[in-house]
Amino acid sequence: MAIPDYQSLMLPVLKLAVQGPTRVPKAAEVIAGELGLTEAEREEMLPSGRQRVLHNRIHWAKFYMGKAGLLDSPARGVFTASSEGKLLLASNPPSINLNVLKTYSSFVDFYIGANASAGVAVTGTTSAPPPAESASATPEEQIDSAYAVLQAALKADLLERVLGQSPTFFEGIIVDLLVAMGYGGSHENASLRLGKTGDGGVDGVIDEDRLGLDRIYVQAKRYAATTIVGRPEVQGFVGSLVGRSASKGVFVTTSSFSTLALDYVRHLPQRVILIDGGRLAELMVEHGVGVRTSRSVALKRVDEDFFAPE
Repeated sequence: MAIPDYQSLMLPVLKLAVQGPTRVPKAAEVIAGELGLTEAEREEMLPSGRQRVLHNRIHWAKFYMGKAGLLDSPARGVFTASSEGKLLLASNPPSINLNVLKTYSSFVDFYIGANASAGVAVTGTTSAPPPAESASATPEEQIDSAYAVLQAALKADLLERVLGQSPTFFEGIIVDLLVAMGYGGSHENASLRLGKTGDGGVDGVIDEDRLGLDRIYVQAKRYAATTIVGRPEVQGFVGSLVGRSASKGVFVTTSSFSTLALDYVRHLPQRVILIDGGRLAELMVEHGVGVRTSRSVALKRVDEDFFAPE
């Protein structure tokens, strides 16, 4: 039989995850046996030649169900059914697909974000299907939609990896990012300053330019996604800036900031930038920190000037 699409694999993946923690390769082995896939089908590769088709589709089934809260990830590369996933399976669903996942608010939030990145109109709490799901979409629209989904998945995975690292490694990430953005001169000079203060509400200081004409004070907090950084913490950081007669600061967190915290920094005489987890992931992708190019696709068009009559 042909390898099922990723939506058709959602139910088998969830059934397997209910039995206990597992990984994509193990899940692929079990599901391939249940489906009676041939050796050739099990080994079939994507056009890029970098991953097996079955593994890739199981990964996306796992990823989307994770965004709906049906799966938990107790360790890197490991997934298991959550209480929500067990509850869904207990209802004996005939299948699980994107329409089922859209009944979960966490998935809707993710889905709307992916669609917004692709330029798809969103109304109320639901969104139009991305262009790739529409039979009338042009090839360019399908590429744009697929790229937006891949970017959203990359950022989510990147933030999850950052949260799994030690505080020292997290400080190193901030150093790498600021240097990649053009601050601090060399990596060595930046690392000497950042992460060495650790008192008075400031984690470090980095030169704004290579000559060190001005300095930026940094606060870095590695919090779980559910933690919200409020105004008191931001206000404490600003107080530290005032104590140092500093005018510029950056507060970075892997979680998010409250509305009061965001409003507070807008009316300060100091220039304070708040970078939440989502923005942190975006900047890491944009500046190539913790990521690398997997593949590049060049789209070419007919050169109309070449064929223009003289």
